[in-house]
Amino acid sequence: MNTVNIEIRRAERNFWAVLATIALSLLFAATCNAQTPAEWKSLKGDVSVFIANDLGRNGYYDQKPIAELMGEMADEIGPEAIVATGDVHHFDGVASVNDPLWMTNYELIYSHPELMISWYPVLGNHEYRGNTQAVIDYSKVSRRWQMPDRYYSKVFADDDAGTTLRVVFIDTTPLIDSYRSSSRYPDAGKQDVDAQLQWLDATLKSAKEDWVIVVGHHPIYAETSKSIQEQTDMQQKLLPILHKYKNVSMYVCGHIHNFQHIKKNGDSIDYVVNSAGSLSRKVKSIDGTVFCSPSTGFSVVSATKQHLSLYMIDNKGVAIHQVCK
Repeated sequence: MNTVNIEIRRAERNFWAVLATIALSLLFAATCNAQTPAEWKSLKGDVSVFIANDLGRNGYYDQKPIAELMGEMADEIGPEAIVATGDVHHFDGVASVNDPLWMTNYELIYSHPELMISWYPVLGNHEYRGNTQAVIDYSKVSRRWQMPDRYYSKVFADDDAGTTLRVVFIDTTPLIDSYRSSSRYPDAGKQDVDAQLQWLDATLKSAKEDWVIVVGHHPIYAETSKSIQEQTDMQQKLLPILHKYKNVSMYVCGHIHNFQHIKKNGDSIDYVVNSAGSLSRKVKSIDGTVFCSPSTGFSVVSATKQHLSLYMIDNKGVAIHQVCK
């Protein structure tokens, strides 16, 4: 064999070696962030719930893949329920309990067998563009849609471990003045804000569970391009009550379409923005930011007697941040 042929074959071997290296690198890049079912199972607590919001895109963008991911993870974690913190229906809410959007935004998207559990929702600003009473009344149509009122409370418990978690669901759109004065949100100005705040005060006063989480659609603290007055209204109306009994561990919301964990100096409450389950937005740090990410996704809340954790799950199924109490 002459020198030329030897060099050609050597070049061929090098080419295939380089190609194999590239292929392995691409495979690693595609799988290095994937979390295994065993790792998902490790997120399970005595009591576990999923949190999802800003969903309704008729299955487009990341909605359907994340819905499938939620089902796959539910198969490992076994959540008691799914907490839906608003805007299940973009863009103008629903007209009635028979609106086709119930099918295209919800029923046909969250169809995994492991998601056939109770869903506990709150109203978002987009629901307030439509028939808000229909969102509540859908509880009479769907066995898994459990919404007894505009604001309510639910205790999840593990009797064997004795672990208890109270989730307090509030209706935030009427708490923000700009919505109350806008004809685009016709039901917002009709709600009795004082009655809701009195109910919240009484509910937190009587809450004796191991852990208490308050959930609503709008943030108390968040980085956002939206009007800062929304947060100001929320802070003025809610913070005195949330701080009063010193038993609220987290306030969790949606609305901003990204993940944010904010902790203020001297404040025992962790403020969590849960990302959109369909279409997300960019985000940057502000005062108090512990973590932020523009990824789409959802969250897993896990409670034991000793710890309360919220895991932010991105669209690859990776727990990218943990809020731990």
